[in-house]
Amino acid sequence: MKYSITQYGLPLDKSLYTLNKKTKTFCSKENWLVLDFNSESNWTFNTDFNCTFITGSYCTFITGSRCTFKTGYHCTFKTSSDCTFKTDFNCTFKTGYHCTFKTGSDCTFKTDFNCTFKTGYDCTFKTSSDCTFATGANCTFATKSKCVVVRRDIYEVIELKEGIKTTLNKCGIKGYTEKEKPKRKNRNHRSRR
Repeated sequence: MKYSITQYGLPLDKSLYTLNKKTKTFCSKENWLVLDFNSESNWTFNTDFNCTFITGSYCTFITGSRCTFKTGYHCTFKTSSDCTFKTDFNCTFKTGYHCTFKTGSDCTFKTDFNCTFKTGYDCTFKTSSDCTFATGANCTFATKSKCVVVRRDIYEVIELKEGIKTTLNKCGIKGYTEKEKPKRKNRNHRSRR
């Protein structure tokens, strides 16, 4: 097993973290860590803020804010705010606000507001407001206000509407389809006769 755990350029004292090779779990309350698990997959990392992760595939991250990720594929992120992601494909994200993502295709994002995404195709986004998406084709968006999509496979700019589910057309075909969310029926309403 090959890995490196440093803080401020020096190896982190072993008393400041737990590393279980059997369960493939790393846990530390320290911040400003650099975790280089480049040749390792299927690990779970639980850290504080301002950490940098370099990992293989199938990893899970539970972090504080201002973290940077460079990972393989099939990764799951549950983070706080101000995070940057550079990943491969098939990733799932659950994040706070002010996040930046640079990913491959087939990703699912569930985020808060003020996020910027640069992705491949076949991605699903469920976000709050003030988000910018630079994507390929076949992506689906459910957003709040002030969100914009820029298609990278063909040049097209789409302003997303709040409460409307928008799906981009297939690769090379301009346009999109919109589907309004069904309105909830008022259960307390009784009809008069």
